[in-house]
Amino acid sequence: MNRTIKIALGSIAIGIVVLALKTLAWHLTGSVALLSDALESTVNVATALAALIAIRIAQRPADRSHPYGHHKAEFVAAVLEGVMIIVAALLILEEAYQGIRNPQPLTAPFTGLLINGFAGCINAFWCAVLIRQGRRLKSPALVADGHHLLSDVVTSAGVIVGVLLATVSGYPLLDPILAGLVAINILWSGWKVMSASLGGLMDRAVSDDMLRDIRATISDHADGAIEAHDLRTRHAGSMTFIDFHLVVDGDTPVAQAHAICDRIETALKKRLDDAQITIHVEPEHKAKHSGVLVL
Repeated sequence: MNRTIKIALGSIAIGIVVLALKTLAWHLTGSVALLSDALESTVNVATALAALIAIRIAQRPADRSHPYGHHKAEFVAAVLEGVMIIVAALLILEEAYQGIRNPQPLTAPFTGLLINGFAGCINAFWCAVLIRQGRRLKSPALVADGHHLLSDVVTSAGVIVGVLLATVSGYPLLDPILAGLVAINILWSGWKVMSASLGGLMDRAVSDDMLRDIRATISDHADGAIEAHDLRTRHAGSMTFIDFHLVVDGDTPVAQAHAICDRIETALKKRLDDAQITIHVEPEHKAKHSGVLVL
């Protein structure tokens, strides 16, 4: 079992523990805001499970039906997580609306806040682990799960402030009002997760900095070639796909042209661990005098 799978399994376990704690906090207080926080935690568990399934699918090797691999499964899971974050926010808005229509006094608020605060601390620690490790392992599903948890941490902090204000001021209406404000913040978080993941599904190119690095690497290791043009890149999960045309002298032996390609591929893979590179070799009359000029 690799590290990515272990982290995904850890997310499910932690999500269940946090959900239990937040449900207990709501049960003790009757707070609409704490109920809203617990509702979001149910989504945390579901999205963590979706991330685990997607990661396992993404790690399957290429096969006859999927010759380029299954890497985009993680983007699908990340989009699903974004949708579920938005659904959770809408559920919270509904609960907030009902609470505003019929505000109720809170019971045992301080005990509930301590429990909810402890659950929030667990989430804060784990979301930092998910985002850091997801970026290191190039796992969009883990990163999306981490950002989802980050929105939950913000929710918990807002909820604690709201319940404290409602308790101290004696205005229970503050509890559902703050729950509604937090739901709006969660909606924005869900949209950001979805938009980033949709970019991956639409074969978004690498960043400008990475593209400059790729071009420089090709130029530095293409001795014997004339130019490289039609350079294209895209991301798919942890994989980076690079393809371009390499122009060589028409009299260059096949073995020598192949050696140039091998040299470039080796250099690129040192810069990008998970890179799949396709090079199309062309004679000099195909030169476009644009792109990466080697001579």
